[in-house]
Amino acid sequence: MGKNLFIAEKPSVAKEFAKALKYRMSTKDGYLESQEAVVTWCVGHLVTMSYPEAYDEKYKKWSLDMIPFIPEEFKYEVIDSVKKQFTIVSGLLNREDVDTIYVCTDSGREGEYIYRLVEQQAKVKNKVRKRVWIDSQTEEEILRGIREAKDLSAYDNLSNAAYLRAKEDYLMGINFSRALTLKYGYPVKTFLKADRAVISVGRVMTCVLGMVVNREREIREFVKIPFYRLLAGINIEGKKCDCEWKAVEGSKYYASPLLYKDNGFLEKKTAEEFIDFFSEEPVAVPRIEKIEKKKETKNPPLLYNLAELQNDCSKLFKISPDETLRIAQELYEKKLTTYPRTDARVLSTAVAKEISKNINGLRQYEIVRELAEEVLKGGSYKTIAKTRYVNDKQITDHYAIIPTGQGLGSLNGLSPTSAKVYECIVRRFLSIFYPAAVYQKIGLTIEMKGEFFFSNFKVLSESGYLKVAQYSFTKKKQDKDEDEKKDNEEENGQEEACDVSFMEVLKNLKKGTELTLQSLFIKEGETSPPKRYNSGTMILTMENAGQFIEDEELRAQIKGSGIGTSATRAEILKKLVNIKYLALNKKTQIITPTLLGEMIYEVVAGSIKPLLDPRLTASWEKGLTMVADGSISADEYMTKLDDFVTRRTNMVKQMNNQSALNSRFRYASQFYKK
Repeated sequence: MGKNLFIAEKPSVAKEFAKALKYRMSTKDGYLESQEAVVTWCVGHLVTMSYPEAYDEKYKKWSLDMIPFIPEEFKYEVIDSVKKQFTIVSGLLNREDVDTIYVCTDSGREGEYIYRLVEQQAKVKNKVRKRVWIDSQTEEEILRGIREAKDLSAYDNLSNAAYLRAKEDYLMGINFSRALTLKYGYPVKTFLKADRAVISVGRVMTCVLGMVVNREREIREFVKIPFYRLLAGINIEGKKCDCEWKAVEGSKYYASPLLYKDNGFLEKKTAEEFIDFFSEEPVAVPRIEKIEKKKETKNPPLLYNLAELQNDCSKLFKISPDETLRIAQELYEKKLTTYPRTDARVLSTAVAKEISKNINGLRQYEIVRELAEEVLKGGSYKTIAKTRYVNDKQITDHYAIIPTGQGLGSLNGLSPTSAKVYECIVRRFLSIFYPAAVYQKIGLTIEMKGEFFFSNFKVLSESGYLKVAQYSFTKKKQDKDEDEKKDNEEENGQEEACDVSFMEVLKNLKKGTELTLQSLFIKEGETSPPKRYNSGTMILTMENAGQFIEDEELRAQIKGSGIGTSATRAEILKKLVNIKYLALNKKTQIITPTLLGEMIYEVVAGSIKPLLDPRLTASWEKGLTMVADGSISADEYMTKLDDFVTRRTNMVKQMNNQSALNSRFRYASQFYKK
């Protein structure tokens, strides 16, 4: 009987497989071997697509005559720096005593592509190939993955999508970058007084550049509107409460052009005259017109996917999405958490059935020991499958990022930031087993001289999951709460947090009760420009590309397919910063365009404008998803891709608009003077 060969994506993962198999393995050069099996590894990508000159030496020279370049059959080659490991892996894949290959590369599109390229280049034939698909690197999960491994052919559609994604990036990169550099490189170089200028464009990166430049221009063009709100300081049982005037129906200013929205005057003078109105005889006496009592529940948030984790880490720790992904991968490889490159924020039914194991393991994690024990004792985990946190339909490749409850011995070896990220994942996970937080809310409507003032009060009556959400590394009053408070004020006007005793006072108030007016005053404000993206909000925006799409049908069509994928978004941002199209403030994680980036934006806007449009980019991503799930064929997709690249490259070749760009460059440059 022949041997089984297990091939992983990295040496560290291969060692975990070897450990789980429990064979007596000896270490060889580039692999491990026992009587029953061989375990080997790639080191990331071993094979890549060949540059155009590999097809013909003439393509080495950049020339408009040589594009569009779209080969009928694509060439691939082994990456020089990893040739030794490829030779080892290739030899093992073709060994006569190996009859079954277990593909254990990362369970996703890119992991599939890494193995398929190696198999293709090694010309593997007549072997049984099984695909191991796992969600964590715990021993049980590895053994389950091996036990339930499907024939590799079950993942052919995913493989097709992976090849197409690479071909798409390659064809757009080669053709568009060459076309735009040849056409517009000189004007860019001359304007910047640089030695050279290569214009790099890509399906996803150019779209992201476009979003950042567009946001920066919105901020530049924003005109602040000052407004003046009128507030009344009213005494309620010895406590001063600020109530805000609004121009509701019946007000002398209802629908007035003198107002900004319904609660602010455009001129301070008008607000001051209005204050005088309340002082005139008969003097205003505040009376309670209406008391609204209601309960507000706040449910635990959905679990983390990679984008949500990257957003929170940007906010909490001021680290880049790239760094968050590195930490999430580290936690996965140390068996502490499940697979990080996921878009799902829910669990599968199968995982929900055995979730007590994850919770039980967390009893060994000192920070949340009591919480884990409370969940196990309460038994809420037994019914989790009936909640919104479990939904098989919302999972494509992997469920949400959760703690495995294992690997806790590795915690001491983590950096302080990695340990904090782990705590975030654990607390988000445990919170779903707790009830909603409940707030008691009271809204007061106060009438004075036919005008109405409003104030809202709330108190936390049941903490629910919020007791889990208090991180050990922050002060009790978290910055996040302050942000929420600001957002609430903008959306809901005055809303005051109060204590339980004052809430009881408010509950006992009656309609018609007269109160004491202590003061009337003006609070100045002004409209705010849109916020710049930070690295976290940029990742979320890329994930939710649909927000830019007005057409409802198209928005529904691309749902679940944002710009890029969870595995690639951080890398794209990093590349844009590295090539100096975007600037990233490491302290704040705020992203802004550079002058070069804005000039490239102008070049693309005047030549291949659809590349700046999230609708196009998201629809390409949707197409790849459809190939992966078998809805359309790889040939259909490739035909559309060829047509787009050919048509757009030829259009650029015929353009003659270089001189018009100079005025746009000059206009942009005024915002980048040091």
